Amino acid sequence: MESPVWMTLGVAGALGASAVALVWRAAAQRLQLSRSKHRSLAGHARMARRIAAQMPHYEYDEDRFFCADGAPPDIAAQRQAGFTRLAELYTQRFAKSAALTSELRDYLPDLDFTSNYRVPFQFSRKVREALRSGSTLEAADGVHLVDVDGNRFYDLAGSYGVNVFGVDFYKQCIERGNHLVAALGPVLGAYHPLVRYNVQSLRDISGLPKVSFHMSGTEAVMQAVRLARYHTGRSHLVRFCGAYHGWWGDVQPGVGNPQTEHHTYTLADLSERSLKVLRTRRDIACVLINPLQALHPNRNAPGDSALIDSSRSAGFDRRAYSEWLKKLRVVCDERGIALIFDEVFLGFRLALGGAQEYFGVQADMVTYGKTLGGGLPVGVVCGKAQWMKRYRDDRPADICFARGTFNSHPYVMAAMHVFLQEMAKPERQACYVGLDECWNSRAQSLNQRLRNAGVPVQVANISTIWTILFTTPSRYNWMFQYYLRVQGLALSWVGSGRLIFNFAYDDIAFDDVAQRFVAAATAMQADGWWWSDGVTTNQQLRRHVLRELLTERFRAIRRQFFRQR
Repeated sequence: MESPVWMTLGVAGALGASAVALVWRAAAQRLQLSRSKHRSLAGHARMARRIAAQMPHYEYDEDRFFCADGAPPDIAAQRQAGFTRLAELYTQRFAKSAALTSELRDYLPDLDFTSNYRVPFQFSRKVREALRSGSTLEAADGVHLVDVDGNRFYDLAGSYGVNVFGVDFYKQCIERGNHLVAALGPVLGAYHPLVRYNVQSLRDISGLPKVSFHMSGTEAVMQAVRLARYHTGRSHLVRFCGAYHGWWGDVQPGVGNPQTEHHTYTLADLSERSLKVLRTRRDIACVLINPLQALHPNRNAPGDSALIDSSRSAGFDRRAYSEWLKKLRVVCDERGIALIFDEVFLGFRLALGGAQEYFGVQADMVTYGKTLGGGLPVGVVCGKAQWMKRYRDDRPADICFARGTFNSHPYVMAAMHVFLQEMAKPERQACYVGLDECWNSRAQSLNQRLRNAGVPVQVANISTIWTILFTTPSRYNWMFQYYLRVQGLALSWVGSGRLIFNFAYDDIAFDDVAQRFVAAATAMQADGWWWSDGVTTNQQLRRHVLRELLTERFRAIRRQFFRQR
């Protein structure tokens, strides 16, 4: 018979071995998770936030502004002359809009933010003072926008994804919809009878049986994630590096979110290691997919404020991304994880059935917004029955609450009603026939024109959404947005990061846009902004900026030290 001492030692040894095994397993899972993240700051949210918090502010003086890339004096003078001419044009053309925007900035933090973050911060103040174009419009028709100064632009902003079919189409949706619900007006809480048609249409389009209405795309994503957590009893969501899913904290970890996320995994897109994490972890409730990332996997939404060199890249491979989504679908099925497609931005651009139809993958839940509201704000979640239910039959107090005061607003539902009726028409569905071939051909045509002009600019696209790429190392690519605006091409606040066309662009309108685009690039090159010594690389430009940041940070620490003494 074993003595109590040996029994105690045996138990202690077993417990110790179990503890070591648990620690080893936890460490292995942690390493696996770390290896599944993309090797960039976009893939490491906490690190990105820490670095951003320590980044010092500094500005280039008059001389440094025009030779931040080491350009010789004659090129700097050429740039300065071009900048002065451009500033004079802006003063002449955009006086009223600039004045009104300047006044509104004092009261609208949104305008204050976008104005400051349109270009890299080292250049920002001088650009804001000299190139004041404004953010106010008073009319739109066809593929054009008109500002308060009477300037007429081609619309390449696309209302941040709303405008798929042209602005006149959405005007009609709203006008016709208003008449449909005029007798009820803005009565909230109940449903107007036309909601029945909306629900059935959305069921047909999404291939999913249940529908809920919300007030924005961000809110729709929040509800889809909440339902996934409710039904799985798990805590974490998975998003992929660079993907945008609205401004809610759980889906926007890192820079821009003041709080540390605790229930979000940001994994590398198109990665087998990410699939392994999904297969092995037990705390994942859902996987979020923004199909737009197929254009620039593992990269943040492009914006000129981050253009410190020309390393921005993009390229769309439909087959490869389809295969990736199919792998995700299999893993999510195996692990009981909800697969959520976020089509708030891209919905109805690729196909009538959206990314599900386009890539051949059925999601568990799909979120819509923007264009589906017929031009008015809306969010929608469509999903499978087992994911959409908000209570448990056997536990009546265990619910998943979601409701909003403006959900199913009659005027929004009416505009949506007209939109969905239009989408059911054969002539509207015919817009999708040959869509990729049309827009891919247009992108190739523009790229050829740019090569013929000898300018270091190219474009990449997924259907009607385009990204501008720069082929020569440069610190000044962000200037391109200002030359484009002078040519009558209106962009969103992310500048030359993204162009969003709509289906109303015919060959004549597109040809005019292409000519203006090339003219803008030619003018920018003539003013010396794309000068290159033929030796400096993008990596060297980034290192140079890093040295500037470290120097400024050290100076700030020294100043603080001597003030304290």
